[in-house]
Amino acid sequence: MLRPGQAVVLCVIALLTIGVVMVNSAGMSIDPARAVTIQSILLSRSTAYMGLALAAMAVVSFLPVRRLAELATARPAPPATVTIPQAFASLRPMWFAVAAIVALLLTVYLPVIGREVNGSARWIALPIGGAAADPSAGGGLSMQPSELAKWGLVLIIAWYGATRAHLLPRFWVGLVPALGAVGIVAGLVIKEDLGTGALIGMVAAILLLAAGARVAHFVALAPIGIAVLGVAVYASPYRVNRILAFLNPYADPEGTGYHMIQSMVAVANGQIFGRGLGFGLQKFGYLPEDRTDFLFAVICEELGLMGAAVVIALYCGLLWSGLMIIRREPHPMLRLAALGVILTVGLQAVINLAVVTGVGPTKGIALPMLSSGGTGWILTAASLGLLVAMDRAQARFPADAPSLTAEHGRAGGADAPIVVTTAARSWPGVAKGAS
Repeated sequence: MLRPGQAVVLCVIALLTIGVVMVNSAGMSIDPARAVTIQSILLSRSTAYMGLALAAMAVVSFLPVRRLAELATARPAPPATVTIPQAFASLRPMWFAVAAIVALLLTVYLPVIGREVNGSARWIALPIGGAAADPSAGGGLSMQPSELAKWGLVLIIAWYGATRAHLLPRFWVGLVPALGAVGIVAGLVIKEDLGTGALIGMVAAILLLAAGARVAHFVALAPIGIAVLGVAVYASPYRVNRILAFLNPYADPEGTGYHMIQSMVAVANGQIFGRGLGFGLQKFGYLPEDRTDFLFAVICEELGLMGAAVVIALYCGLLWSGLMIIRREPHPMLRLAALGVILTVGLQAVINLAVVTGVGPTKGIALPMLSSGGTGWILTAASLGLLVAMDRAQARFPADAPSLTAEHGRAGGADAPIVVTTAARSWPGVAKGAS
């Protein structure tokens, strides 16, 4: 019987394969010298990125995730009676990680490697192989630091939720430090990329709730979050125009409403079975960002409703397999990390599909493992490799098996669980046994 981890691998391979084919189809030109052939697809940049993505997933899938999770959470957690200064001082590893992410995000403003695309500074590019070209067009070696921040914050919140679950119901010593870390990272991302920043905030909020935070605290803070998003939209005229275009795209069909109208035309023209692979018309200068943010519109036009249904079914299979892995995982940090992975992939896909079909305002957020991009494909596949590694550990040591001692864990292999009793731990400055 197919295990959930194997289903994850199959879904990732299928999505990346469709992505390679459709990115090359969307980039098709009427120039005979640039014809799309089997050879050109196999030698394309997107095929190389697919190979790197699968390699990254394979490497992560063989990591000893349970041993790594035990090492990450081995430091004694603060007791429930901890004071506010003690709570913040005990989080030095988290603040160091947040500082590293902030430094990475600020590299987009460096004059040598920072690149501005469509008015937003989101990219860094190395001056190798023509990197001076537009990074979104695939020139040179380029990456989006926000992608690393997105996945890095998932691990940070998973660690925090696993080690501070008993404090999360308390506002100042439990929830506020986590929200501070999320706010710093998401705020920097929102400055240039509202969609990704909002995605980071949503995923982090759900993870904190899953770890034990109180819903009442989030409800009380919701007006602040809404106000911050409102200011971010109002401060950028192009964001305001996108909202207005969503409300009535035909008010300015050749301006602010152009993206949405052309996308909906492509989706509608596909009907049930599509025009045929490579026979789409909107990609020939009508549909902007056809290889990236609006690739799903090209899929709908060329493969029709049936092709769109296959893509959605693959995402559903991926998310369902992830949920099955989470249900069987005994380690709290790994459960939260896996939940963060499937939430990030699922919410990002939903946002992109809503934009392409006209259900939501236009936003520059990619379709995971389909839209053209090297950083996104590699990091997303690597993050899904974490689910595969968890499934491998579960296959060797089922959650319902008798508990193993630390000695048996060390003898059983890298993925063996290491049982550590919390009763023997003490926190610096607090008498043993305090709670």
